Amino acid sequence: MSESLLQQLRKECKLRTPRCLEHFSKVRLSEVPLVNVNQEVEVLFPHLAHQKHQVPEVEQHHLDHPALKIGVVFSGGPAPGGHNVIAGLFHGLKQLNNQNCLIGFLNGPSGILKNESIEIDQQMVLNYFNLGGFDLLGTGRTKIETLDQLSQATEVVEKNQLSGLVIIGGDDSNTNAALLAEHFLSKRVECAVVGVPKTIDGDLQNQEIEISFGFDTATKTFAATIGSILRDAKSQQKYTFFIKVMGRSASHVALECALKTHPNLTFIGEEIEERQLTLNDLVLELAELIEVRAKAGKTYGAILIPEGMIEFIPEIKTLIQEINQLSAKSKRIVNLENFLSAESQKCYAMLPRTIQQQLEMDRDPHGNIQVSKIETERLLIELVQKELEKREATQQTSFKFNPQPIFLGYEGRSCLPSQFDCQYAYVLGLMSALMVEQKTTGCMAVVQKLALDVEEWQPKAVPLISMLHLEKRGAKLRPVIKKALVDLNKRPFKQFAQHRRAWREIDDYQQPGPIQFFGPVTLTDEPPLLLRLRS
Repeated sequence: MSESLLQQLRKECKLRTPRCLEHFSKVRLSEVPLVNVNQEVEVLFPHLAHQKHQVPEVEQHHLDHPALKIGVVFSGGPAPGGHNVIAGLFHGLKQLNNQNCLIGFLNGPSGILKNESIEIDQQMVLNYFNLGGFDLLGTGRTKIETLDQLSQATEVVEKNQLSGLVIIGGDDSNTNAALLAEHFLSKRVECAVVGVPKTIDGDLQNQEIEISFGFDTATKTFAATIGSILRDAKSQQKYTFFIKVMGRSASHVALECALKTHPNLTFIGEEIEERQLTLNDLVLELAELIEVRAKAGKTYGAILIPEGMIEFIPEIKTLIQEINQLSAKSKRIVNLENFLSAESQKCYAMLPRTIQQQLEMDRDPHGNIQVSKIETERLLIELVQKELEKREATQQTSFKFNPQPIFLGYEGRSCLPSQFDCQYAYVLGLMSALMVEQKTTGCMAVVQKLALDVEEWQPKAVPLISMLHLEKRGAKLRPVIKKALVDLNKRPFKQFAQHRRAWREIDDYQQPGPIQFFGPVTLTDEPPLLLRLRS
C-alpha cells in the first residue's frame, strides 16, 4: 500500500516514555490504599470488590517473566492513537519476554465471540506506528454483557490459552471489561482483563482519568477547520456558519474548540440545562446576536454547536424521553403526536418536519433516539430565519442572513494522531503489558499528570468498579461508567465564560492551523487546553 511522505515520516518518529517506565523489565506494580466503591455496585462484583490501585515501581533485583499469550481488541468508534496502544502493548510484552505472543481480535468484540483473530508481529506494528484509524484490526460496537456472550468469550479465551485480554474502548466498553473480568474470576479463568480509555468525546474522565486518548487529536483537527472557516467568514463577510461538532453527550469538544478559535457564539449543553434555557431562548439569543452584528455592518459570523446539545434543552429532553418510552412498547408509532403529553405536543409542533422525521427514525441498540443524526444546526437555522423575518416586519428593516450548516465529526476520528496522543496511547499500551503480565484484572490503564512533560507522567492501574454507578438502561438498573459532563465551576468553562461576551461582537478569530509533528516541543507536544487549564 502506497503512503504519503508524512505517513512515512510519522512511522520513523521516536517517542518518549515516563521516567518510571525506563527500566521496563524491572518494573513491578505496587498496591496503594483501597478505593471507595459504590456498595450497590460492589454487590454485583464480589470478586472485584477489593481491587486496589497499583503504580509502577522499579525493583533492583531480577524479575521472572514467563512467556504469555495476550489478546487485544478495539471496541466502539475509532480514535486517533489506537494503533500506538497496540504498539506499546506489543513492545512492552516483548521487552518482558521475547516469546510473548499478542493476538488481535478482528472487527471489535464480535471477533472475540466468533474467535476471529490474527497474530500481531513486529512488521504489523511498524506498518501502523503513529498512524490513525483502527484498520489494523477493525472495530465494532458489539457488547459482551449477556450470560451467553460471557460464556462464549470464556470458551474462546480458554481455547486460545490467553493470559490476558486488553479492551481499548469508551465508557460502555470498559463497563463490559469489568463484567468480563468478574465473570472470568467467578469461573476461575486465569485471564486478566484490562481496559484502556478511548473516545474523542472527552466524556471518559473522572478523578483518575484526566482525558481519554483521541480527544487531543480530534479537537486540534476540528479547531484547524473552524479557524479556517472563521477566516473565510471574515474574508467574504457574507455567511453565518452554524458548525456542529461531534461529542455525543458532553460539550467538552465544543468547549476546547471554542477556547482555541473564539467563534462569536458557542453553546454549552450543560449550561443550557443548568439555566433551563428553552429552545425559544436559544433562538432569541441567536437572533439578537445576528441583529446586533448586522447593525454594526457585520453580516457574517460563526456559531459553535455541540452534537448532544439538543438533549440538554428541557422541553426537547422531555419530548425525547417520552418518544423513547413509547418506542419501547411499539417499534412504529402512527400519529406520534397524539400519544404525547400536552407540553411535548407543543414542542413537537414547533419543530420543522425534517426534525420531526429524524425523531421518528430507527432507534439505537438501546432503543433510544439517535441524537447524533438530528441536524440541530439546521433546526436552529430554520427557527432563527423565522424569528428574523418577524423582526424585519416589525422594524421595517432587513437583516442579511446567509446561514451555512456544517458538521465536523468523522474527520476527527481516524486522522494522524497528534504527538501528544501518540505518546499517551503508547504509554497506555506499555502499562497494559505490565498489568496483564502481573495479573492485574478488572482495572483500567490510566496515565496522570498529563499536563507535565512526558518524563513526569504517572501511569496507574485503577479498579474499574471504582468508576461504576447504577443507571437506568431500558427498564433495568445497570452498572455503567458515568459520562463526565462539562463542570461549569471549573477553570476551563470559567475562562470561556470570561471572554465570550467580547467574542460576540469583536472578531477575535484564532487560526490554530493543522497539527504540527515537527518543530519545537512546545508546539508539537502541546496537551489539550482543558488539561492545561485544569492543572
